[in-house]
Amino acid sequence: MPNVAASTTEPVRIGLVGAGYWAKTMHAPLHSTGRQTALTGIWSPHPERARQLASEFGVPAFDGFRQLLDASEAVDFAVPPAVQGELAVEAAEAGKALMLEKPLGATLDQAERLVRTVARHSVPTIVVFTKRFHSRTRDFLARAAEHAAGSPPIAVTGRYVHGGLLDSGFLDASARGGWRRELGVLFDLGPHLLDLVDAASGPIVSIRASGDPHEAVVLATEHANGTYGQLLLSGRVATATALTDVDIYNHAGDLHYTTSGMDHEEVWPTLRTEFASAVRAGTPVTVDAARALNAQRLVEAARLSFERRCPVTLTELSG
Repeated sequence: MPNVAASTTEPVRIGLVGAGYWAKTMHAPLHSTGRQTALTGIWSPHPERARQLASEFGVPAFDGFRQLLDASEAVDFAVPPAVQGELAVEAAEAGKALMLEKPLGATLDQAERLVRTVARHSVPTIVVFTKRFHSRTRDFLARAAEHAAGSPPIAVTGRYVHGGLLDSGFLDASARGGWRRELGVLFDLGPHLLDLVDAASGPIVSIRASGDPHEAVVLATEHANGTYGQLLLSGRVATATALTDVDIYNHAGDLHYTTSGMDHEEVWPTLRTEFASAVRAGTPVTVDAARALNAQRLVEAARLSFERRCPVTLTELSG
């Protein structure tokens, strides 16, 4: 429920769970640079990392997760999916608003349990699908809707490629390892691209996956409106910048989207403002847990396609 007891201008008190690469470079700075949120402290399964990061931002390092919950109105998660999938349920049951990373959990069952808990306790959520909070992406999705209204799409292509998972990449060793090494590029980059393509060119109803889950993945998609797609995912290509592109084709021409030259600094104030507004006033956000669950279902269909060596429809999934 929105926090009606607090002033609409009072910063939302946010506890950060995690002290790794993304916690340090994105999550902690996000809540320390704007008026809408205030970082109350940090807890991590790795106490020494938590103490170091908390010292850098001048906030307490909590000894336990429950202490963080007691000190905070909302919880921001920057931990592996399996950890988030468990602890976010506990936070939702405590009535805390949630800022979540993708994927929501390490499994579809975990993600579905989290979303059911969020719905049962009516807590606000926002999920860090970074590109979706940029004005260029919003404009592209609006133009895609106009494009489809004039002539339905017949094909879509997309890619999300960078070199962050290479030893020489921008991610540090801990970020390259762990769950990214275990689950692969499909779980890491897949939610972003699948969500964007699903939103831009119609709901995906079937996926066939091929390639190497730890090198490069190719996804063939079929959409409810008859569109067919071909998507590429890889975190092991030595590019100068991350390459995220989507092209939609219909009888009238094509529509192109790229993140080339995109200033991601525009994203953080939007993300922070949307979350604070959701907590204080119950306003909708660009990507909430329910929307992120749709992306996780698409990832699960692709995972099963690897396993079964055939296309998998969304209707085949449990839940």
